[in-house]
Amino acid sequence: EVLACRAGCRLTSYLGETICRLRALLKDPTEWNHFWYLQVTCYSSVSCRSASVFLTQGPHRIGHVYRKAVYRQYSDYTYTQELPKPSWLGFLGPVLKAEVHDVLVVHLKNLASRPYSLHPHGVFYDKDSEGALYPDGTTGKRKRDDAVLPGGNHTYTWTVKDEYAPTEADPNCLTWVYHSHIDAPRDISSGLVGALLTCKKGVLQGEDRTDVDRDFVLMFSVVDENLSWYLEENIETFCSDPSSVNKDNEDFQESNKMHAINGFVFENLLGLDMCTNKVVSWHLFGMGSEVDIHSAYFFGHTVLNQGHRADVVSLFPAAFVTVEMFPRNPGKWLLSCQVNDHIQAGMQALYQVFTCDLNTTVAPPGGRILHYYIAAETVMWDYGPQGRNAFDGQLLNATGSNSEPYFSQASGRIGGRYLKVMYVEYSDNTFTKKKPRTENEFHLGILGPVIKGEVGDTILVMFKNKADRNYSIQAHGLSYSKESEGSFYADGVKKPGCQVQPNDVFTYRWVLLDGPTTSDPDCLTYIYYSSVDPVRDTNSGLVGPLLVCRKNENGHQSNIDDHFFLLFTVFDENLSWYLSSSIAVTNDPSGFEVDSEEFHESNKMHAVNGYMFGNMPTPVMCAGSNISWHLLALGTEVDLHSVRFQGNTIQKQGSTRDTVSLFPHISDSVLMQVNVVGDFEISCSTADHYSGGMRQLYSVRACKEQRPPVKPVGVVRTYYIAAEEVEWDYAPNRSWELARHNTTGEQSYGHTFIDKGHGRIGSKYKKVVYREYSNGHFTKRKSLSPEEEHLQILGPLIKAEVGDIILIVFKNMATRPYSIEAHGVQQEIVNHGLRNTAPGQVQTYRWNVPEGMGPSPSDSNCLTWAYHSGTNFVKDTYSGLVGPLITCRRGVLDVHGRRKDVDREFALLFMVFDENQSWYLGDNIAQYLHTDLQTIENNEDFLESNQMHAINGKLFGNLHGLVMTQGEKTDWYLLGMGSEVDLHTVHFHAQTFIFKTDQEHRADVYDLFPGTFQTIELMAGNPGTWLLHCHVNDHIHAGMETVFTVLNRGDRDDSSVSQLKECKHIFLFKGANKSIGLFAFKYAKHRGTKLLKVAADTPSVRSRERERQKNQYVPFVLLSMRSTVLHVASQSSCTEGSQREDNLSAFLDKRPYCLGV
Repeated sequence: EVLACRAGCRLTSYLGETICRLRALLKDPTEWNHFWYLQVTCYSSVSCRSASVFLTQGPHRIGHVYRKAVYRQYSDYTYTQELPKPSWLGFLGPVLKAEVHDVLVVHLKNLASRPYSLHPHGVFYDKDSEGALYPDGTTGKRKRDDAVLPGGNHTYTWTVKDEYAPTEADPNCLTWVYHSHIDAPRDISSGLVGALLTCKKGVLQGEDRTDVDRDFVLMFSVVDENLSWYLEENIETFCSDPSSVNKDNEDFQESNKMHAINGFVFENLLGLDMCTNKVVSWHLFGMGSEVDIHSAYFFGHTVLNQGHRADVVSLFPAAFVTVEMFPRNPGKWLLSCQVNDHIQAGMQALYQVFTCDLNTTVAPPGGRILHYYIAAETVMWDYGPQGRNAFDGQLLNATGSNSEPYFSQASGRIGGRYLKVMYVEYSDNTFTKKKPRTENEFHLGILGPVIKGEVGDTILVMFKNKADRNYSIQAHGLSYSKESEGSFYADGVKKPGCQVQPNDVFTYRWVLLDGPTTSDPDCLTYIYYSSVDPVRDTNSGLVGPLLVCRKNENGHQSNIDDHFFLLFTVFDENLSWYLSSSIAVTNDPSGFEVDSEEFHESNKMHAVNGYMFGNMPTPVMCAGSNISWHLLALGTEVDLHSVRFQGNTIQKQGSTRDTVSLFPHISDSVLMQVNVVGDFEISCSTADHYSGGMRQLYSVRACKEQRPPVKPVGVVRTYYIAAEEVEWDYAPNRSWELARHNTTGEQSYGHTFIDKGHGRIGSKYKKVVYREYSNGHFTKRKSLSPEEEHLQILGPLIKAEVGDIILIVFKNMATRPYSIEAHGVQQEIVNHGLRNTAPGQVQTYRWNVPEGMGPSPSDSNCLTWAYHSGTNFVKDTYSGLVGPLITCRRGVLDVHGRRKDVDREFALLFMVFDENQSWYLGDNIAQYLHTDLQTIENNEDFLESNQMHAINGKLFGNLHGLVMTQGEKTDWYLLGMGSEVDLHTVHFHAQTFIFKTDQEHRADVYDLFPGTFQTIELMAGNPGTWLLHCHVNDHIHAGMETVFTVLNRGDRDDSSVSQLKECKHIFLFKGANKSIGLFAFKYAKHRGTKLLKVAADTPSVRSRERERQKNQYVPFVLLSMRSTVLHVASQSSCTEGSQREDNLSAFLDKRPYCLGV
């Protein structure tokens, strides 16, 4: 089923704006062939078997042809002449392009068999052009855009206003998308998606770009045909025995997940052609679900991404990226997602670079020639050579420990020792003398030698295969001829370097042409690996680090004292070439059930450089030194890594962090100025990986006399916080959910998570939360202000400036030990107390905010961090103990801790609370299912029902309090926590925001991962009630959605007597100090939330901290509203008053000032 839009539209000037009129059509279903070129490149028999899973038609298999809905473009209102589009677009809709101040007018006609819509990202629209169906309070003509019925039509109008424009640091054209948004996961899976580009002024000439030679749009997505509205039709049409198809069968569902680029699989996308020395713009985006973690690798070339050099780009659902390439290496090159599962499932395409100008000459590199001698050798590898967990001292095979599944040899498990293959460096071409590693290289572990060079250098790697099967070396980030490429694919070239046979020698020649940009560190980090079979070769151990440095750096960055290299990956020994050999050397090779799930899980080794549970040789450094950490990752969909450096912060792209996100084939360089002495943890914050042993240590020593610590120059901010056990309701009201999906409770997507009964707990769970108290007696809990209503499950918003000291007086009012520790601060426990606080005990924690941990010059004024319990990081967090911590520049906070530079602040935690890992699972089973943990059926349905996809602990629109006024400057503190499923792409409808790295960038979606935090700056500009949600398909259906409201400026900014007189209720209040305040207010019910309009005869409440002049009335602070009585407190005395006075005419005449809070 199909839509149409854009080409041939006329741009005309109208009232100072550019009007672009488009015609669009949604047609009847069309058949789409994901595999029309009928060509597969098999890395091995395994990859060929994978191809057959997705492409073979049969009695219970649809094959590779599916009926879909697609957007198509027509020339005019008759919808008779379809406009052509390039073949490489696949089933994507036409590319819509507009410049700043342009207006896009899209006429959508629906000739499909069901309702659809058109919803854009990255542009301004009114409610009648949003194209998204959800309860937003609109009716009538403002609702017609939500769903265009079959045979109907609707006109959408979108504007590229200045506040939606690319920033100065952004590329000339930003990448966005448009898609149907009635049931977005199903609509998009059915095919209704296309690209929208918004460009800076002067970039477009008609439909063409003036700044680049070519531009391409590519969508990386595991297209889930099981979610398509046409699944039934596809079964009936293409399965030879449709009546016997079981749609719930896992194998059948897997066969319908097409790992595609623009709808093509296994290199069947053609037409990506370009010329050497001509700039190409690539507009890349992802769509889909939790499995849609993509690492788009451009073989043979590098690209610029937001001013930074790379050859791999990370993509996620609704993540939009624009990169530029300057191709200068002729040939046919692979473009591939390097996530292991996606390699095997065919997410590859080819792009071809032609030498169009035959007079072009290539200058020789002119640098040094560097020689490396590297062999592939088999080794017996030990993931835990010390035999103990470095963090708790337990034996790695101790019964009941987290390490037991991986290191015990009981129950048919291999244990921690496996036969592997690794790259080994030799001294010369005789390959007789191994080059010993220095003390600073001991930590490299399974990694091959560090290869490094400067821009202009030529690296010659003589590779000898001393192993027992074909291997190669494929290098990221470098330029090479086809003969020196280490990967095999259908490029039509004989490549001796793509697989080197055992005992053979081959010399690779690599040239370092593309070096660090001015925004990059002095040395870029890449990886090299064997790519004969890139999945099995790397799981077998063949990977190493590579540095490309600026000229004259010689692999040593200026002002850097040491380099350390860390590879984070889940080595899947089930995919190693040597699994059988590893079994063979165990004590009982015959006792293995190699097909059991427990056996497979025991072989997934959550490692850093091939070590687990603190067994890596510890990197040692001196306090005061500057360290360059080079971070690498490999793996598959579960390899979502959040690398946390405890004790010291790092600088990444000009921003202060303590955590870096890594994905397969992504590498990064971060800098650390080491200031704190001690032994600290480097770990992956992803819960599964943390529990699985992806934790190591680094040590900071006082090598020379240290300067005395800088004394804090700020204030001491004291918080009284308790851990309390509560009954938590994730979804107390289902009305929004049922209206959102226009269904009953049984049929709703929320049924799995919210309904109680049938072996499901429901929406209520016992949890533990942080709550703030007024003082150290812990008798009076602080009530939440209206601005804090949205925090919900989060602990109090803790704020401090650089130089401040935060004192946390923590009382554990729960029934088991807990603690409180934080990211982004230096932590101490006062009076040498214990790290953990026992039930009923009180302990004081001191957090210092030194200059080096504060915002960098390019950061937002305040950084976002989190605090949580560290007694058992994983289970404590899932149980509910987490809160936001904000550290700001000096002078940003007022004396009451409020920010002076913004009007409103919001903190949002996106997290799938896994109640199966809560300390209180047994209590919840007993309380709500009236049975016990031992007798409950621990099946997949029960486990899934306890996965609560929450924003601040609320599902399906149950998070309230996200209210602001048009024109207000707001900062949003976004937090991500959780496990491998906690990939969140946070989307704000109708608004864009700024996020800062070393530059400012515009977006309307921000990517969050476990242990990552970000401040975004949003100017509230578009009045209305708008959707705020995670754009990951699974998470949308599971309820990770709410709304925020932007009030029209007039609703809160009355400034005349007449406006004040129009208020519904007016009351006079007398405070404890006998001062009088006048409030006028009205409210309306809206999804259970009271929207207040408050007026007073006092200065703006946002400025109430200012010195009040003599005889000026004391401002009052709104506490609550009950019935028609407003409860307030005087700011000076904080004493409640509620005296009512009806005769206010004198005040109305004398006090014309009316304000909003």
